[in-house]
Amino acid sequence: MAPMGQPAAAAEVYVPMTLQVWRGLVNWVGFFFQIILQILRGAPCLPHLLSCISSSSPPAFRPLPVAEVPLNDLSSSAHVENGVVDGRPVEKLTVRFFCLHLLVVLDLDETLVCAYETCSVPAIVRAQATEAGLKWFEIECLSSGKESDGKPKVNYVTVFERPGLREFLKRVCEFADLVLFTAGLEDYARPLVDRIDVENLFKLRLYRPSTVSTEFREHVKDLSCLSKDFSRIVIVDNNPFSFLLQPLNGIPCVPFSAGQPYDDQVIH
Repeated sequence: MAPMGQPAAAAEVYVPMTLQVWRGLVNWVGFFFQIILQILRGAPCLPHLLSCISSSSPPAFRPLPVAEVPLNDLSSSAHVENGVVDGRPVEKLTVRFFCLHLLVVLDLDETLVCAYETCSVPAIVRAQATEAGLKWFEIECLSSGKESDGKPKVNYVTVFERPGLREFLKRVCEFADLVLFTAGLEDYARPLVDRIDVENLFKLRLYRPSTVSTEFREHVKDLSCLSKDFSRIVIVDNNPFSFLLQPLNGIPCVPFSAGQPYDDQVIH
C-alpha cells in the first residue's frame, strides 16, 4: 500500500491511472530485484526467505512477548493500537491466533480504498466517480502539526471505496476471519475503517506500530505476529514489499485510485 505518512499528509494528491500502473510495475521489478540481490550477496534476510519456503523457524528479530489468543475469545471490535490492547498496555505485542480456518489479512490504502486531501481532488474526478456509482465520503483527521493558536491541525480527507468493497468483506467473512493490517497511522485509519466496517467484520485492526523494519524496507507486515501456521493465512496488498517476509502468503492486487471507477478487482 501507499501508507499515509503523517496525519498532516494523510492523503496524497490525485494521481492519474497511467502513473498508478507504472508505479505498480516499478514496485514489482524492485521487489524481485531485491530478492535476487539478497541471494547474490548472501544478505542476512535470505535465511528468512528460505525459512518461509521450508516452514522453518521465524527470522532472528528481537524476540517479542507473545499473547496466544483464540479467535473466539476476541471481540469483533478488539484493537491492537500503539502498544495497547483493549486498554491494557504492553511492551510490544505479538498476537497469534489458533487458526481454525483461513485468516485473511487485508491492506487498506489502494487495496480497499483510496484517499486524497479533499482540496486536491479535481471536481471532474469526483463527478465521474459519482456518475459511475463509486461510493465516497469525507473524514477529518487530526494532524501532528499545530494551528497558530496551538490547537491540533485538522486534515480533511476524501475517501473512495473500491467497487464491491462491502459485499467483498461480507463474502470473505463466510469462510475466513478478517484482519486489517495497514501501515497507516491510527489517527487516520481508525475513523476511516469505522466508516467502511460498520458491522465490525474485522476481528482485529493492526496499524503502523505493528509493522517491522527490514534491511531494505520499513513498514513490512510480518504475518508471524498473527499465526504460527502460515498454511492458513494470506495477505492481500497492492504493495508486494508489504509481504516481503512471507512472499508465498501474499496475494497482490492492482492499486486502486479514483481514476478507476469501474475497477473490478474485488468483485471477481
